[in-house]
Amino acid sequence: MTIDATNPLLDFSGLPRFDAIKPEHVTPAIDDLLVKSRAVVEQLQAPSDTVSWDSFVTPLENATELLGRAWGIVSHLNNVVDTPELRAVYNENQPKVTEFWTELGQNEALFAKYKALRASAEFNTLTPARKRIIDNAIRDFRMGGAELPEDKKPRFAAIQEEHAMTSTRFSENVLDATNDYKLLVTDEADLAGLPDDVKAAARAAAEKENKQGWEFSLHFPSYYPILQFADKRALRETIYRANATKASEQGDVFSKKEDWDNTQNIVTLLKLREEEAQLLGYKNFAEVSLVPKMAKSPDEVIAFLEDLAKRARPFAEKDLAELKQFAKDELGIEDLKAWDIPYASEKLQERRYAFSAQEVKQYFPEHKVVDGLFHLIQNLFNVEIKTDDAPVWHKDVRFYRIERNGKLIGQFYLDLYARPGKSGGAWMDDARGRRADATNVQTPVAYLTCNFTEPAVVDGVTRPSLFTHDEVTTLFHEFGHGLHHMLTQVDELGVSGISGVEWDAVELPSQFMENFCWEWEVLEHMTAHAVTGEPLPRALYDKMLAAKNYQSGLQTLRQVEFSLLDMHLHYDYDASTGKTVQQLIDEVRSKFSLVIPPSFNRFQNSFGHIFAGGYAAGYYSYKWAEVLSADAYAAFEEAQKLGPAAVSETGKRYLAEILSVGGSRPALESFTAFRGREPSIDALLRHSGMAA
Repeated sequence: MTIDATNPLLDFSGLPRFDAIKPEHVTPAIDDLLVKSRAVVEQLQAPSDTVSWDSFVTPLENATELLGRAWGIVSHLNNVVDTPELRAVYNENQPKVTEFWTELGQNEALFAKYKALRASAEFNTLTPARKRIIDNAIRDFRMGGAELPEDKKPRFAAIQEEHAMTSTRFSENVLDATNDYKLLVTDEADLAGLPDDVKAAARAAAEKENKQGWEFSLHFPSYYPILQFADKRALRETIYRANATKASEQGDVFSKKEDWDNTQNIVTLLKLREEEAQLLGYKNFAEVSLVPKMAKSPDEVIAFLEDLAKRARPFAEKDLAELKQFAKDELGIEDLKAWDIPYASEKLQERRYAFSAQEVKQYFPEHKVVDGLFHLIQNLFNVEIKTDDAPVWHKDVRFYRIERNGKLIGQFYLDLYARPGKSGGAWMDDARGRRADATNVQTPVAYLTCNFTEPAVVDGVTRPSLFTHDEVTTLFHEFGHGLHHMLTQVDELGVSGISGVEWDAVELPSQFMENFCWEWEVLEHMTAHAVTGEPLPRALYDKMLAAKNYQSGLQTLRQVEFSLLDMHLHYDYDASTGKTVQQLIDEVRSKFSLVIPPSFNRFQNSFGHIFAGGYAAGYYSYKWAEVLSADAYAAFEEAQKLGPAAVSETGKRYLAEILSVGGSRPALESFTAFRGREPSIDALLRHSGMAA
């Protein structure tokens, strides 16, 4: 391993030295790794009589892994502790890194050697994991432009660089617009209905800036409770408009910055993707996106989504009719607006099921939730989770290790709270993948990142952060990704953990874990009232369970809307006709949505999943994988009827056939090995309360 004591980014002897990494380390480290990687490529592309795994794949993987890990650290820091200095060096180096990977993907000599290895006698002696890596590499070379005519390659490379820069700019605009917006409320009467802990956090935010009153932002834990609980309709409208127009030409007058408008960035990204598809010989980018996925064609995806919409629509119509009637009769809202829906929905849920989200939240202090999650994981997969030590990028980040029979199998960072300079949302990313040879096992390391409310300090006393049940579900979701990454037993880096897993199957383990948030046996271990310490009452749990599928029809249609919009943007949208992206959105909504947002809504301008997060023509993956995850969880439901031993055995089988094998075989094979058959949509419909 390369070790440079003067540059922590070049020290691969252990965990990243986050306490020592500074912006000025980035450029020298990346330049050094690029030079070394190119030297290895130069050596490997030279003519040779034979090509073998050990003489070709291993040294190439050795070089590129170090570059990938170093750049991964820089990218991670850029997402969680954004500063002007870090952003500058990130943007300076991103084109160089993109250029290297594009060059690698177009290298005909390396491509030829992979094909030679595929055709060699050695190939038949390789493990299934190594065979899959070679097949994936050949596919990726083709998708990376290796077969393009020489006069087309420069343009393909330019597309990759411009795409990377534009996606980064899209993310930065969303982050800047989010961080810039501040709503100061000076009259406490305007906050009627808001929970005390939300007001305390807003008061603390104002005090940090030496302001009198309560300050709210566009970070989810700050703005969403206003929509959900604030009695003052004008306040709900104000925060809704600010959030729905961020990073757009409709941006709020107080935070509008013309250069934060993502409208043109969306147009640019779509054009670049369309051009890339045409260069590669595909009709559209949706076809390109689906090459490494389970779904075979855009038409198959659209048919799946439209069928789901058809099944969900009657339930959604009933949901909306009831909500409108309740809002009119009980809340005096004649014309239900977008900023009224979360509020009216919460009130109707309270009325119908005799509990509120705020009441439930009191039973989910952070420490109990995390302990309960760990308890479940330990029992389900026969592992131990222990606190561990490592340098971190922020004082609130914690670090843990996972062991089995006293042996380290993985580690993870947990970064739970929202803060300025941190991208919104929740995600898992790999800091290091599992890799093993005859003498050494490199254990996997994961980043688990959320944006929950930080603990509030009230009268000098720090109170634990309280999670909504939705936030608990989010934590379980991301930990499911983490388990997929950390519990792998595959020794080959290219297909260990989540690597090499089809994108539309990668959400299976994450969505699978969400189901446990509704199990009484699990909740018993992860609840304690913030004041009394009492566990969640069974009566309240029963109410939660009764409300589990509340508005599931509307929620399903919303996800279908996003998925269809994404697919049509990359499949049959033609900007040359003069149609705008907004017009396409309006068309999709007119066909499939019951709730039409106001005309000023520009949600697409912050839709990072498809414009900056790798989900382009892939957002459908959430619903596609939900079919898999619901069916997989149904195996545990069936086992529960047979007793603890059957549940334990099912857990072992899930670990062996899904989590442990990573991307070493097709996802459908893994699912079938676990379930004994191909997936069925029945469990998803049943879990969503939409079964016939």
